[in-house]
Amino acid sequence: MQRWLIDSDHSVARFSVRHFMIANVEGLFSKMTGVIQFDPPDLTSLSVEAEIDVKTLTTCHPERDEHLLSPDYFDAEKYPKIFFKSTRVEPTGENRTKVTGDLTIRGIRKPVTLDSEFFGPVKSPFSGMTCIGFSASGKVNREGYGMTWNAAMEGGGVVTARDVHIHMEVEADLMK
Repeated sequence: MQRWLIDSDHSVARFSVRHFMIANVEGLFSKMTGVIQFDPPDLTSLSVEAEIDVKTLTTCHPERDEHLLSPDYFDAEKYPKIFFKSTRVEPTGENRTKVTGDLTIRGIRKPVTLDSEFFGPVKSPFSGMTCIGFSASGKVNREGYGMTWNAAMEGGGVVTARDVHIHMEVEADLMK
């Protein structure tokens, strides 16, 4: 089985959530690390273990970032990492899969299924290393991870929706 190291310089995790029930707010975690075990192009051989550094969160709004890093949401001081470990892969088409795994946020582990697309392998013209890439997306209920802070809106609705859409762009290098 080939082992691939997630390239933290070329990998990100993003999220979006409905705010005031009228618009989506997006955020980004800029540091992801981990290992992928995979023999291209056999998608059934795929296995992923990744961790995201919570403190790299940005929404491009410092006050919101501070609130999201607080105990109301991610509680970054107590839980500095988000973890994902795949448990099952189901091919759904050419270079496409459903990757099911355990997502751990704030110490709470729950199953999640991500739609994934595979790209590569290619040889880097800069390093000469063999690289692969994945795009993955899905949806989680933030309240299931203990992120229950909210406030009612005048006239109905709440400040922050429960459902959070997640999207990851991952580049990984073949380990020698």
